[in-house]
Amino acid sequence: MVRFRPRTAEWGRPKEADMRLPIALAVAAVFATQILKPASAETWPSRPLTMLYPFSAGSAGDGVGRILASTLSDLLGQPVIFENVGGAGGMTGANRVAKAAPDGYEFMLGGTFMVLNETIYRHPLYDAVKDFTPVALLVEQPTVLIARKSLPANGLQEFISYTRSNQAKMQYGSAGIGSVVHLSCALFNSAIGVNVTHVPYRGGGEALQDLVAGRIDYQCPILPVALPPIRGETVKPIAVLGKERSPVLPDLASAQEQGLADVDVTNWYAFFLPAGTPAPIVQKLHDATVIALKSPAVMERLSEIGATIVASERQSSSYLTDFVASEVVKWAVPIKASGAQID
Repeated sequence: MVRFRPRTAEWGRPKEADMRLPIALAVAAVFATQILKPASAETWPSRPLTMLYPFSAGSAGDGVGRILASTLSDLLGQPVIFENVGGAGGMTGANRVAKAAPDGYEFMLGGTFMVLNETIYRHPLYDAVKDFTPVALLVEQPTVLIARKSLPANGLQEFISYTRSNQAKMQYGSAGIGSVVHLSCALFNSAIGVNVTHVPYRGGGEALQDLVAGRIDYQCPILPVALPPIRGETVKPIAVLGKERSPVLPDLASAQEQGLADVDVTNWYAFFLPAGTPAPIVQKLHDATVIALKSPAVMERLSEIGATIVASERQSSSYLTDFVASEVVKWAVPIKASGAQID
């Protein structure tokens, strides 16, 4: 005879051990959800940030980035770590930021090189317009034509005459293929009608060392890189490659003053976050940046390295968005005309 167990309140109730697994899984799911939750603007930043500059130490943007990193650390209440990641004319570091998590903890000190690479490389690693979230346009700096101390030419017209006669045996250096330093000299060479061998280096500092040593003939660095050797008289300043003199080098005439009106190369810097970064975080970084640019100490230090802070109406994220797109178009024609494109 088959006996059935009487139904009681305990009948059918899972044992305590059997309940532990689903409870543990539920707790784990909640924990994972909290970890994977997008960065909150209310709590951002809650840990250190990285400001990446995609060129080696000693390059032109170092001064701008380090000056602002220090002040932003105070304003945001978290350390802002300045990191150099050089390579491929700025594309290596920029590509890292483009692929970074859009949580506000890694951003880039970008600049003119971003829009140049759109045309100079036929297959760039990133899209300067689509792969970044613009934060704020910061400063502008001119480029400067400097030559080895022993070059037998003084002033732009003598330099042009000498280079045209000796171009087959001359060399100019840059911070890498596709860098602002490279393109500035490429455009200058095109404007004066010469074909000089280009020697790319891993960074502007290395190129400058060889110029001082007389191993290359000239270079077109951004003003902060050119200032120390000019002041130390270890190189020969030829011209500011723009329409106006720099207040930092009032005695050095511009290219336009010296009869070359077609060359105007001004470098700019701006902050960019990865595409998709939440708008409130973008706004917080933008607001802190604007406050930093108004600091008397920051203004003085930027002026010392030849950086001019852009007007307040040009500092907005929306302005920078349109500006980057227009710069890509602006530079495409002269880059192609210079023959500086790379596969």
